[in-house]
Amino acid sequence: MGEIKFGTDGWRAVISDDFTFDNVKKVAQSMADYILNDKGPGSKVKDKRIVIGYDTRFLSDKYAELIACVLAANGVKVILSDRPTPTPSVSFTIKDRSLMGGVMITASHNPAIYNGIKFKAYYGGSAGPDITKQFESYLGKSEIKFQPLKELKSAGMIGMENIIPKHLEFVKKYVNIKLLKSRNLKILVDSMYGTGDDYISMILKGGKCKVDTIHNERNPGFGGINPEPKSPNMDEMALKTKTGKYDLGLATDGDADRLGVALPNGKILTGHKVMTLLLLHLLEDKKMRGDVVQTLCGTFLIEKICKKYNLKMHETPVGFKYICDLMIKEDVLIGGEETGGVAFKNSIPERDGVLSGLLLLEMMAMRKKKMLDILNAIDKEYGTFEYKRLDMRLPDDKKAKLIELLKTNPPKDILGKRIVDINKKDGYKFICDDKSWLMLRLSGTEPILRVYSEASNEKKALAVLEEGRKIALSV
Repeated sequence: MGEIKFGTDGWRAVISDDFTFDNVKKVAQSMADYILNDKGPGSKVKDKRIVIGYDTRFLSDKYAELIACVLAANGVKVILSDRPTPTPSVSFTIKDRSLMGGVMITASHNPAIYNGIKFKAYYGGSAGPDITKQFESYLGKSEIKFQPLKELKSAGMIGMENIIPKHLEFVKKYVNIKLLKSRNLKILVDSMYGTGDDYISMILKGGKCKVDTIHNERNPGFGGINPEPKSPNMDEMALKTKTGKYDLGLATDGDADRLGVALPNGKILTGHKVMTLLLLHLLEDKKMRGDVVQTLCGTFLIEKICKKYNLKMHETPVGFKYICDLMIKEDVLIGGEETGGVAFKNSIPERDGVLSGLLLLEMMAMRKKKMLDILNAIDKEYGTFEYKRLDMRLPDDKKAKLIELLKTNPPKDILGKRIVDINKKDGYKFICDDKSWLMLRLSGTEPILRVYSEASNEKKALAVLEEGRKIALSV
């Protein structure tokens, strides 16, 4: 059995290996102990209830029920979702009702053999290390309390509810639905067998938009793909976007907090470009202002836009909890990751795939332009930035050797370009004098090494990535 540890976004493990009913109960009891002993800001909210949602993975509904029964048996009242739920719906419910927090049963974009537990704090976003370390400290300290669901429902300790409609009502108010419905847009949505379901189609129903949804049925095996909105998982959708002559293809991940985008030419956009589009839309079309937050593997393109508009840009380690932390403390317009997870001002401090998708459609509607034309104009003004990423399995014994190598004998240049800065806040990021960069970091949720690169064109970005792979293989 592996150790239960909360990584960059919750605890994830292989179902029936470490992610067992017994371990889930153990985590639930540690959460109950934290909630009952918490003296922080979360303890001051009026409504002491916890909301619990779950994704479409194998047994997710049963794990959610199990956690609800442990929390309620400890005296913590629970709102339990009556159906698979997008993660942002859980976060919205917390913020909307001023609840003490929430739990989401999901392994997000991980392979089907994984499941996981995310805890959302009273502010409606990812729990930071200050909270998750307390969960870990309570593990195994108390005897697990448990009562059957039927008893706890009868006692009024657990209430079943559909929490999704209110979140979708908020989303409809955030974008100009009337304008969107007036445009003849043809959209393809891929829910990747996750909790995104056909919500984008439902929201745009009754207007001129034609929305087709694929993979919105429940399939715990995710059709043999990982429910992560990137290639090759999006290849089928990207091809259909091209052959079906759609204006845009939108894909939401397993728990619908992230977005992938396919263009009419069949090309899949990077998460960097998705965030860039959303930032420019909020700035230029919606006339909103505020700070910008991206992770260390973010793009120089965002930095250039921030300089042009005189916006403060923050860089955080990888993990949305760090972005969330800044969003609740500072006046942040947009915060996002390179994986397509973006949060917005005047919303929740949480990624929202459905809202992100609708905002991109709103951008096209407000500008009366096709997405390819919008992207070409961005390249013309700011220059081209191509981003690449590679995930490598790296045995535990080689991880330490690699970190030691990067620490004691880092490269002096990459492809002949001198390294002018090394950022060690989260892994190792080597920045060259031509603004190209290479980054190597160990994943916080999976046993792999992530290699990232960015350069002025795809060929160069791939070559930089290959240099990173060679460094990893040299240990």
